[in-house]
Amino acid sequence: METIAVTGAWGKAGRAVVADLLAHGYQVRATDLVGRAGPDAVEVLGTPLMLADLTDHGQTVEVLEGVDAVIHLGNIPSDGRYPDARTLDVNVAANHHMFLAAKTLGLRKVVWASSETTLGLPFDVPPRYAPVDEAHFPVPNSTYALSKVLGEQAAELISGWSGIPFVGLRLSNIHTVEDYAAVPGYQDDAQKRRWNLWGYVDVRDVALACRLGLERETSGSHNVIIAAADTIMARPSADLMAEVFPDVPLTRELVGNETLLGIDAARDLIGYAPEHSWRDHV
Repeated sequence: METIAVTGAWGKAGRAVVADLLAHGYQVRATDLVGRAGPDAVEVLGTPLMLADLTDHGQTVEVLEGVDAVIHLGNIPSDGRYPDARTLDVNVAANHHMFLAAKTLGLRKVVWASSETTLGLPFDVPPRYAPVDEAHFPVPNSTYALSKVLGEQAAELISGWSGIPFVGLRLSNIHTVEDYAAVPGYQDDAQKRRWNLWGYVDVRDVALACRLGLERETSGSHNVIIAAADTIMARPSADLMAEVFPDVPLTRELVGNETLLGIDAARDLIGYAPEHSWRDHV
């Protein structure tokens, strides 16, 4: 039975990832900067929580000691929570300390949360083409996105030094079942969700992608988009593009409500096939 460290375990994605790993027979070492430490966390997470600051290298090494692999979600999760420079400093430090500690300890694999923002979000400037795929990189428009671009570059180099496979997940806007209550309010104006081409991903599919990243054999460092199979809009994807981004070339004919954040590379690399849609709940 493998032991997997999950950083950012107290957050939205982290809780789902921990639950999924436990349900599939893994032991989990959960850690976060915030939350209810120790045994009190068991009623929430199903396992104790270790509080640790990943910007401190010694604490990061201690988090990873004795584990087989890590799913690293522990970052400031978006712009606007802190001053720009702090977001960049914290995320870059946490990612670099985590990657270097994994190298020092010889972990089997690193799966970590990159972001759709590395691809040019928000699309105030239209994308070069659609559906957007992994080649639409790097286009960071914020220090948060820049922190993820720098993380991807560090992952590539440290994977090369260590031989450890890295899988970076460029996660779309994460939704829980409860979040879907807001979806009807998006439908009257296509501009409301243009910022990420109407993309989203169910938190349960995030957990699936993280586990597949651990279990599928890969080499080197790869970064793939993780999104739902559909958009968050009821209107067909072709209609959305024609109204909001009429001058953006399409690389293929769009079918129905298909996602405009291409997930083909994630399917090919780790077998990712999203199982959940807002349409099942609204």
